[in-house]
Amino acid sequence: MHTPRLLFSTTLGLGRLRPAPGTWGSLPPPAIAYLLVLAGFGPTSVLYWLVIGLVFVAFCVGCIIEGDVAEAVLGKKDHGSVVADETAGQCIPLLALAWAPASVMTGWWPAMLTLGGAFLAFRLTDIVKPPPAMQIQKLPSGWGVLLDDLVAGVYAAILVLVVTHLVA
Repeated sequence: MHTPRLLFSTTLGLGRLRPAPGTWGSLPPPAIAYLLVLAGFGPTSVLYWLVIGLVFVAFCVGCIIEGDVAEAVLGKKDHGSVVADETAGQCIPLLALAWAPASVMTGWWPAMLTLGGAFLAFRLTDIVKPPPAMQIQKLPSGWGVLLDDLVAGVYAAILVLVVTHLVA
């Protein structure tokens, strides 16, 4: 079923793509971040924080508000096509890059590697779901759907910051 709410919950339909819908739903934030970096607005710039922060807030709020609707329409909590939570969670390691060494974002190739690393770190932590992500996932409504991905985002942010400081 296609409704505007499901379109948002599926991150504009990306959650309907196969295989790995969560991976598809995680792609918009790093793509937006890369375009911002190419335009000269890196992770320490106000515009970068406003744009990535807006994506984060919009998808967090949407996931909480529309979680029950998606569950009712799709007949399952955290249905595979609902990827708004992945979109929100992916923003966390991207925002954390403000504390990474500047050298990892200087130039096309280092920026691409760093943003790609943030993407992969989030996907890894989202799939593995280290504690307490698995337990948090059991919370009711959109809260459980969202918060496990935010925990994964925090783990990914820590991983990205450790690695960038080691390689810089």
